[in-house]
Amino acid sequence: MEYTIDEYLNLYVHEDEAMYVHEDEEMYVVRREISAEMSEAMKYFPVITVTGPRQSGKTTLIRSHFPRLTYYTLENLDTRALATTDPVAFLNRHPDGMILDEVQNVPELLSYIQGIVDENPKKRYILSGSNNFTLLKSMTQSLAGRSCVFELMPMSLKEVAGWARHLTLDELLFNGLFPAICTKRNAPKYLYPAYIKTYIERDVRLLTNVKDLMLFRTFLRLCAGRIGSVFNASELANEVGVSANTILSWISILQTSYVVYLLPPYFENSRKRLTKSPKIYFCDTGLACSLLGIHSPNELSSHAMRGHLFENMIVMEAYKSCLNTMTEASLYFYRDSNQNEVDLLRITSSGMKAFEVKSAATFSTYFEKTLKALPSWVKPNITDRTIIYSGAEERKEGDILLRNYLSASEENVY
Repeated sequence: MEYTIDEYLNLYVHEDEAMYVHEDEEMYVVRREISAEMSEAMKYFPVITVTGPRQSGKTTLIRSHFPRLTYYTLENLDTRALATTDPVAFLNRHPDGMILDEVQNVPELLSYIQGIVDENPKKRYILSGSNNFTLLKSMTQSLAGRSCVFELMPMSLKEVAGWARHLTLDELLFNGLFPAICTKRNAPKYLYPAYIKTYIERDVRLLTNVKDLMLFRTFLRLCAGRIGSVFNASELANEVGVSANTILSWISILQTSYVVYLLPPYFENSRKRLTKSPKIYFCDTGLACSLLGIHSPNELSSHAMRGHLFENMIVMEAYKSCLNTMTEASLYFYRDSNQNEVDLLRITSSGMKAFEVKSAATFSTYFEKTLKALPSWVKPNITDRTIIYSGAEERKEGDILLRNYLSASEENVY
């Protein structure tokens, strides 16, 4: 029987997949924003690849979104042995294709998938993995032009808006946005210490020869204490007691494992953006709170890092917005030699969006200072200037918007 492409894809894609978040007697349906882009991409690519941090919901997403494809995880030793022993037979076990989770464990499968989809372009393979470097290196070599790659981060505020509105800002920062927390399947005091030990330290051992794990743990905590600050490898090397090259190797591992995100500085000269130091943020504030030794939301109200953690959350919301809509993440911060600074810039096809981030709940005209001066510092046309803060009042003063952090995410201001 012949199918149109849309009819054919309906055999695989289930558009109504959802996760449920409970809060007292209320239940919120959560749909991952990125799923719409995945459905669209499947019309054009025989292979869909989903990468991102461990525990960000990749398996839940791909299994629920593609329910008619058989699922295998290559973390399972028996499955891995089967795939390694006879990869062609394994990949052809199902006529429609399959889902392969943690595919970086058997990277040689990708070359065989290339041959299969070239011969049968209607066959579909859904791949996922948590190690960005290992997976994408193999993808580039074997599936260039055949796979559309998606990055799935922890939940966005837009995705869990109903749940998030029941929390104070301190609770939200402390809890973080990993799906297990949002669905109450785990608690921060258990999840994040286990995450550090089970996943982060394991990835470090796999990717580099760490002679002293205690030094790496010190490095992790020092990074958490520098959220929102310019990353300085030499300074960290002196504090940890290792070489600057070791620090650069470690930060690269944290990036490829989706533990940290480095926000580059904005320069008119694009070459300088590549050579100047970025700011460091964590991919989730709950993980950062655990590394900072914060044990409850109450500790955050007077904690020195509260403003930095709020800024971290907003920067990651902007980054998630780019990833979830498959939009180029042209995100930067601005700082000049006079120490003038703007927290977040996004370059779009129509110009520049600028954001000032304040954790305060009360508006001050001081918040507008750098946004008002920005047009004299940069060349691009500034299309939007927005203050993101924790207060309830929202308004527009001239062409500067004042937005609460929750409504900013719900309204896609990024």
